[in-house]
Amino acid sequence: MIRDLLDRHIAEGTIPGAVAIVGADEPEVVAAGVMSVGGSPMRPDAIMRIQSMTKVVTATAALRLVEAGRIDLDSAVDEWLPELADRSVLRTPTSALDDTEPARGPITLRHLLTNTSGYGMQLEESPLQTAMLENGTEAGPLPPAVGADEWLRLLADLPLAYQPGEGWRYHHSFAVLGILLSRLAGRPLGEHLADDLFSPLGMTDTGFWVQNDRLERLPAAYRHGGHGLVETEPAGSGFYAGPPPFDVSHGELVSTAQDFHRFVRALVNGSLVSAEHLELLRTDQVPSSCKTPESFFPGFWTAMGWGFGVAVQAQGPHRDRFGWSGGQGTDFFVDPDGRVAVLLTQVEMGPAIFPLIGEFQTV
Repeated sequence: MIRDLLDRHIAEGTIPGAVAIVGADEPEVVAAGVMSVGGSPMRPDAIMRIQSMTKVVTATAALRLVEAGRIDLDSAVDEWLPELADRSVLRTPTSALDDTEPARGPITLRHLLTNTSGYGMQLEESPLQTAMLENGTEAGPLPPAVGADEWLRLLADLPLAYQPGEGWRYHHSFAVLGILLSRLAGRPLGEHLADDLFSPLGMTDTGFWVQNDRLERLPAAYRHGGHGLVETEPAGSGFYAGPPPFDVSHGELVSTAQDFHRFVRALVNGSLVSAEHLELLRTDQVPSSCKTPESFFPGFWTAMGWGFGVAVQAQGPHRDRFGWSGGQGTDFFVDPDGRVAVLLTQVEMGPAIFPLIGEFQTV
């Protein structure tokens, strides 16, 4: 079934290739299509840009530091991120940048995990949206342009869209979380994740870049243009090929289907965090007052909630399923019975690829 799905979308031009895993324990890895248009066959061990699927990894790493006694869920992050002390908050998310009031409380780890820190994507036209675009802190498909500390300084130059804990906006809280974890660990986030999660789990191909001796396993990246697929990064090249020029603790990972499946199975089997924290991660943690129509894409909150780094199905035939997608055409989900499904492609999210993701959610 999964191979038929991938083959059909490859034939239709949705994607050039993909790797998928569906099942528990050690299920079959399905690779279909090619590494690049006109290139070699897709490798089962292809190392893919997983983008926002990184969020569940950093959430897990954060909970492990909570359990190690390094920080509490409701700890203010100012101690490690002094750039975020004494925040100013817009009176409304669309107010002028100087129409602010003081923050009534600090940003906490819980706020970062639930996307309620006051930072995030601004989907409405506003002075804050323009300012984020101008200073390079708005979210988008491109990799980081500056190092972690500089990115945080630029973000901290801007006011919060709302009081911490009183509104929901996507994405930026998890880049801040990555920097927080790196400072708690006293080293770049990639080094901490390698020692704490990736090496113990045997995730040898997961990190913030592809090692130089493995570049033949990095597919090309694409987006859909007016006349089909447009290459945005060549196979074996681009930002993720070899070490980056600066600290990317605020960045996003590359991984393989096998590595990511191994991580998720360890998470749901209770090998990584306590049962209490796993329950928080995989269940809705966002107050209803934060689920406003303008906070995310239309209809999202109708059937979904948000835990720690993952979306949660709140109703329907897949109630209590959790998972999330990445902006480069990747997706994973976990059913209540522990079944894990992972899909990795390398085509930027958009209307052309949404049908593939939707059908994958039904396998």
